[in-house]
Amino acid sequence: SSGINAEYGGGGAAALYEKNEFSEGENKLYIAISSDRGLCGGIHSGLGRTFKALHAESPVKKAVVVGDKVKAILVKTMGDTYLSTFNNVGKKPSSFTDALDIAEEVLSHEFDSAEIAYNSFVNVVSYKPIIKPTPSAANIESNDAIFTYDEVDSEVIRCYQEFSLANIIFHALKEQEASEQSARMNAMENATRNAGEMIDKLQLQYNRTRQAVITRELIEIISGANALD
Repeated sequence: SSGINAEYGGGGAAALYEKNEFSEGENKLYIAISSDRGLCGGIHSGLGRTFKALHAESPVKKAVVVGDKVKAILVKTMGDTYLSTFNNVGKKPSSFTDALDIAEEVLSHEFDSAEIAYNSFVNVVSYKPIIKPTPSAANIESNDAIFTYDEVDSEVIRCYQEFSLANIIFHALKEQEASEQSARMNAMENATRNAGEMIDKLQLQYNRTRQAVITRELIEIISGANALD
């Protein structure tokens, strides 16, 4: 239900930006989407590496960080760029209200383009970190083609940009949740298999040690009996 709404809402909101060319500008604000939960392999560190590589290529100056995991990973590299952070993420399924809170915080800052980074769900065994650009209302207006639509003015564009930003953030939250869940399942499956192998090895070692003790005791008993004779 909410996941399906996020899929269609996020995809629909991004369609306009993907099918038209908008100036990204130099004033970029980056949004990192993760969570507070662990035990899901390297999903958070992978997103952190993507951000660090991006920062090394073109220094990030503004960032809104969602989730304690990626916040802790990036704090040494780019902690001074944090405009705001969100925690208690991932402990329960995210809602559109959560996306609205993040979008409201993002819109309180000036930017030419908001770059949303998250892990995109591919299938139950894979995911990939992606960065999705979202232009500001001013950048949308700079494309004359947008005014070919009927009854489009600055107010309509501003409302659309604000709502589409919240939709895309909601989509990113749900994609991140799905990616984390699949990564967590795989991590637990690997941990269970490794624990099983360890138990088998320890059981074999125990049996060998027990057999050696029994053999030694039998030898001592027989040796003692022979000595009495």
